[in-house]
Amino acid sequence: MVERLLSVLPVLLLALLAALTYWLDHAVQSTPAASADKQLQHDPDFIIETLLATRMDVNGRIRDTLRAAKMMHYPDDDTTTLERPHYVNLTRGEPLSVTSREARVTSNAGNIYFHREVVARRAAPAGTALQVNTEYLHVLPDDNIAKTNQHVTVTDANMKIEAAGMELNNETRVLKLRGNVRGVYYDANAAANGERAGTTRK
Repeated sequence: MVERLLSVLPVLLLALLAALTYWLDHAVQSTPAASADKQLQHDPDFIIETLLATRMDVNGRIRDTLRAAKMMHYPDDDTTTLERPHYVNLTRGEPLSVTSREARVTSNAGNIYFHREVVARRAAPAGTALQVNTEYLHVLPDDNIAKTNQHVTVTDANMKIEAAGMELNNETRVLKLRGNVRGVYYDANAAANGERAGTTRK
């Protein structure tokens, strides 16, 4: 009996070694595929409720603030989505605030893309705020620029302008309107009396 066991033992060891080799080979080959499948998934790695983020310059002054009802970060493309965002830029020029239903922020926070019911407001020293309504707005925080290639309505106390797109430089206070521009301008005195001062179309 002992002699038979000794004769079979090498065969058993070889079978065990072969099984272990097969398992290791299978594990090594399946791990990259599993990692690749995981990388392809667009699932958030963390979620924050009621976000308030503030950026400051080297002198401790507030550059901009960002609030949101909910924030979700996605590791596959290093982007962040926001629900009910409220962004305020305080770097240069008059404060510019933007609200929308949702937004997406790129990895370096250099671009913010606002979507659905977007409202941008630029304050004015005299109290006449400029308001922009659109369904999409691309904001470049470091350049203090907001732009869109979709239909936009721009209003203040004396005018209402519609266009197919626009670019607003909040630092230079230059507003560029693009495509099928239509507007109505109201004189301050005439507007107080409910009279239309003029209509323009370009």
